[in-house]
Formats: sequence, C-alpha cells, structure tokens
Amino acid sequence: MIVLGVILLIVGFLTGIAILWTIGIILAVVGVILWLLGAMGHAVAGRKHYW
Repeated sequence: MIVLGVILLIVGFLTGIAILWTIGIILAVVGVILWLLGAMGHAVAGRKHYW
C-alpha cells in the first residue's frame, strides 16, 4: 500500500493530476499507519500472527 501510494504521488506530481496526488497521500499514510501497528504487535483487521 505504501509503494502504490508513492507511485501515485509521483505520477500525480509529474502529470499534474490532483486526484492521483490526493489518493497517493492517503494510501501512503494509511499504509504507514498499518505498518506501524503491525510492527508494534497489534492485530490489524482481526489478524494476528503467532511466529
């Protein structure tokens, strides 16, 4: 999700399409939040791994 967000940010910036820029920011932020929650050991979306 983070990678897709960054790709959309770059494409939106290069083409000047504001909606891609906005969606890219949202995806990148949500991806970072989910990544941090998963790294801290919290169950994300009801999934918890036991290894």
